[in-house]
Amino acid sequence: MIVVMKPQASNEDVKHVVKLVNDFGLKENIIYGTDRTVIACIGDKRHVEKSAIENAGNVEKVVPILAPYKLASREVVKEKTAIRIGPEKFPLGGSKVGVIAGPCAVEDLDQVLKTAEKVKEAGCIGLRGGAFKPRTSPYSFQGMKYEGLEILAKAREKTGLAIVTEVVSLDNVDAVAQTADVLQVGARNMQHYPLLEALGKVNKPVLLKRGLCSRLDEFLLAAEYIINAGNKQVIMCERGIRTYEEYVRNTLPLASIPALNERTHLPIVVDPSHGTGHSYMVAPMCRAAVAAGADGLLVECHLDPEHALSDGAQSITPNALKEMVQSVTKIAETLGRSV
Repeated sequence: MIVVMKPQASNEDVKHVVKLVNDFGLKENIIYGTDRTVIACIGDKRHVEKSAIENAGNVEKVVPILAPYKLASREVVKEKTAIRIGPEKFPLGGSKVGVIAGPCAVEDLDQVLKTAEKVKEAGCIGLRGGAFKPRTSPYSFQGMKYEGLEILAKAREKTGLAIVTEVVSLDNVDAVAQTADVLQVGARNMQHYPLLEALGKVNKPVLLKRGLCSRLDEFLLAAEYIINAGNKQVIMCERGIRTYEEYVRNTLPLASIPALNERTHLPIVVDPSHGTGHSYMVAPMCRAAVAAGADGLLVECHLDPEHALSDGAQSITPNALKEMVQSVTKIAETLGRSV
């Protein structure tokens, strides 16, 4: 359930309600909005005296939460959440649409620095690049690991772009958190609950990718794990799901964008590179995603896709990236947003 405080409620009123909530054995999560404060109550509510909380000073109402995901729900936070990323605190969500681009994998220093310059020139807010690469085959390139993190840090120092890179296990959470501005959870790890809980203790945004065959409620409950552990800075990423189709790597269900916007206040990013697997499909899907209400795009861009160490077929060139950003900017502007 959630406790909605009146606009004039003081900090002491909020503290008193929190104490009541704790007395009933519930955990509180306080959300400070522009007009009023909301207290989300998490735990077993069977023995809660609803009237006792309703009668507390400056409580407007107590509302049950119907969604199984509580803290990620629009029932708790009505307004869309905007999350700021990177040293420049670029906003992602709200009126802004952010584009994050870069190679699938960090290959060497020269490649990353040159790509970062092109990504910034195109108008992007972040540089993506995998230092740790979980691959389907054990014989595929597994990434440069810790050396790759050092390279990404140098790219941020040179360009000011936010760094987005994947954390693949509990063992490298701390190392990735020291370098990355946004910690990415890959599709294979969406239901790695110990990892999600560990990321809930990190004070940095987490970009959570949808699992290969996951339903939206499972996707939202995975986000709930991170928020419930203490980290409210969660970005949802639609990257396509596995279906019977063979003309694409995954099926990119853009209908999930308005569906998620209806259910959650968290920003939504779309990855059309993994969602299609083909570079020629990336720009059209980017335009469609922004038109459908996406808050951001996560795109694979490589200087020489034909010689990429991973996912070259779905990587666009820097020139194609620049043209794509220009086209989605026009679409965003017609919707009253900006890139």
